[in-house]
Amino acid sequence: MMKLKTMAVAFLALSLPFAALAAKEVTREEVKTMNLEKIGTVHTTAETTSPMDAKAVLSKLADEKGGKYYLIIAGREHGKFSATADVYK
Repeated sequence: MMKLKTMAVAFLALSLPFAALAAKEVTREEVKTMNLEKIGTVHTTAETTSPMDAKAVLSKLADEKGGKYYLIIAGREHGKFSATADVYK
């Protein structure tokens, strides 16, 4: 039991720094008030099965572009979900 707890704590400790790096979704109003600088656009493929999955993919893609924030500008549901977002820093 103690070994399981130790492993769980180690897993959480390792995963927290990565979670902290994830780009955050913002609103149009936040883009204006925070004076964010657009650095590009990202798109998901049509393979995500839920809106939350699409947001996770957009966040990851924004991270890879060096962004801290993303604003979803288009989305489509056609049995699966796809979306487009502007990336900001």
